[in-house]
Amino acid sequence: MKIVLAGGRGQVGRHLIRHFTAAGHEVVVLSRDQPPPGDSTQRRWSGSRLGPWAAVLDGADVLVNLAGRSVNCRYDARNRAEIYASRLHSTRALGQAVAMAAQPPRVWLNASTATIYRDARDRAQDERDGEIWRGDEPGIPDAWHFSVDVARQWEAELARAPTPATRKVALRAAMVMEPEDGGVFAVLGSLVRRGLGGTQGDGGQYVSWIHIDDFMRAIDLVIERDGLEGPINLAAPKPLPNREFMRALRQAWGCPVGLPTSRWMLELGAWAMRTETELVLKSRWVVPTRLLEAGFSFRHPSWPEAATDLVTRVRDRARARARLLHAVPSWARART
Repeated sequence: MKIVLAGGRGQVGRHLIRHFTAAGHEVVVLSRDQPPPGDSTQRRWSGSRLGPWAAVLDGADVLVNLAGRSVNCRYDARNRAEIYASRLHSTRALGQAVAMAAQPPRVWLNASTATIYRDARDRAQDERDGEIWRGDEPGIPDAWHFSVDVARQWEAELARAPTPATRKVALRAAMVMEPEDGGVFAVLGSLVRRGLGGTQGDGGQYVSWIHIDDFMRAIDLVIERDGLEGPINLAAPKPLPNREFMRALRQAWGCPVGLPTSRWMLELGAWAMRTETELVLKSRWVVPTRLLEAGFSFRHPSWPEAATDLVTRVRDRARARARLLHAVPSWARART
């Protein structure tokens, strides 16, 4: 297949490129960077408007859009505007390109987020009867409403795209756990190893997550199954409260003690790190009903096992790097 991937420079995007390439597919990445001369695997695009890049979608089999500014920031006016624009404008431009194509992709997978559902501690949220905040509920932190509104508008932009020949899927992804540096698992692991991996807030908020292997396999299933369209929750079937989530992570790392972090401490830390506590304190109790009904079998359904697997991979990579460094002559190491 020919797969066009927008937003392929992020953590998950890099995994997808390797995954699709290893499966023998042709992958073309839409990037804001200027590709090297003669490089047919990249096309430069603005991320916000039509251009010559649109031609690459004519004859493609699959479009995957992961474009969007990171939400790991303070939600000030400038960052909010960039978060909205990076998602809505890129989705709109891709929809226009698909509509123009003589042979449009048969399926379009567009990123969304499991954050679209309300703060839920009473019951699980799925694609059929999950509740989405309207925006006028009293007592809800403004940052939480903002995240939901971004997701709602993002999915609405996808739905508006005039692409009758292309099946459209909104990927409501939970936190993707993978062993490489820079991802959320690496951040959490760093906290645990420094003794800071205790309960966050009151610990009752649910954590939804998905192992990177299951994320890739779920993407394959969604591409293959013509009957899957609309919103799809990409989350493991066994979310768990924060206190249990962090306990399992500490056990996987072999760190029995982790200092708890109260809400006010999280607020202070988030301010210092230029991020938001919404990423930690909002309860995300999301389950993958449609994937399970489609017959998807998770290889990593429970967090304790998944965390152990990921820690093993992190340690294996660290040992491999150490062996590689040891094999380099001392004079060469001194130069690096």
